[in-house]
Amino acid sequence: MIYLDNAATSFPKPPAVMQAMANFLEHAGGNPGRSGHRLSVEAGRIVYDAREAIADLFHAPDPLRIIFTLNATHALNIVLRGLLHPGDRVVTTSMEHNAVMRPLRALERTGVQVVVVPCASDGALNLEAMQTALRTHTRLVVTTHASNVTGTMMPAAEISEIAHRAGALFLLDTAQTAGVVPIDMQTLGVDLLAFTGHKGLQGPPGTGGLILNDPVDAVIIEPLMRGGTGSASEFEEQPEFLPDKFESGTPNGVGIAGLGAGVRCVLEVGVAAIRAHENELTRTLIDGLLAIPGITLHGLRGTCQRVSTISFTVANKRVSEIGMRLDEEFGVLCRVGLHCAPAAHRTMGTFPEGTIRFAPGMWTTLNEIREVIRAVEQVVAK
Repeated sequence: MIYLDNAATSFPKPPAVMQAMANFLEHAGGNPGRSGHRLSVEAGRIVYDAREAIADLFHAPDPLRIIFTLNATHALNIVLRGLLHPGDRVVTTSMEHNAVMRPLRALERTGVQVVVVPCASDGALNLEAMQTALRTHTRLVVTTHASNVTGTMMPAAEISEIAHRAGALFLLDTAQTAGVVPIDMQTLGVDLLAFTGHKGLQGPPGTGGLILNDPVDAVIIEPLMRGGTGSASEFEEQPEFLPDKFESGTPNGVGIAGLGAGVRCVLEVGVAAIRAHENELTRTLIDGLLAIPGITLHGLRGTCQRVSTISFTVANKRVSEIGMRLDEEFGVLCRVGLHCAPAAHRTMGTFPEGTIRFAPGMWTTLNEIREVIRAVEQVVAK
């Protein structure tokens, strides 16, 4: 089996992730922050250790400004639904995942003005178009850091500068870049950063988070839900301090333990080393696919402004047929279709059928990529 679906969920997970999760259940199965006994204290320590590792990875201002969520979608919804109100204006791009587009379309029906800046067919953003969109007062700019379809990266630092000049906050969706591209939220000027745990951070599903940078006052964002936090229990009102304001209910302690271990693995290997490895895989895969007659590659050809996610189509063949044959005949696991990003596919001109998507990852080898290219050659030839 050759696994090329890391843009959906990374596989395999580092052994340390499974060990950390088993250790939590066996030795620290208490409810973190809810009791004073030893199991609760140990669970709380593990959760806080994970906050510290994540703060180190993203250069967050304070571990307590990291909010644990179920995934990046949950984190994005906290900001979009908690910050935007009827009459507000939000700017985004035409390459967004439905994790951004669906909440925005729902908010649009309540009176929020949604402006979508069109991108080129390869996913690249025209910064002048973004600047034009921000000439009118805007509350928030939200963009993906890298497309989950083409792999094309957005110029986050430049978007941040334009947004701040216009008086807007900048929310960055790092679902496709966290753990595989160096991210310093201070250098990039990111106000709010959403991440998921189960992709490049090597953690388990059901984990992710939102990071609030220092200038952002948590008071301006309403929580998605309210309830027990283990703190200020004498009051029936939700606490305003972080992270408790946004972390009601028992946290996913075992998942967070696994996420912390995954992040520490990424830090140990080094994001720069992971990036270099994936760039080599990407170059080899792009060169190999482009040499096959009948293939159209969607996205940038170089590796500097993209991640390893690659989409392509084959002339006169359905993407579902290609994906099925790669799996059944060659053991190559990929994803076909619209990838929960219809706006991106409309931008690319691949709607409604979509594309075949290859997404190598941290554990993919060059030999596997060469085998994949040979497999595609055979599938396309028949």
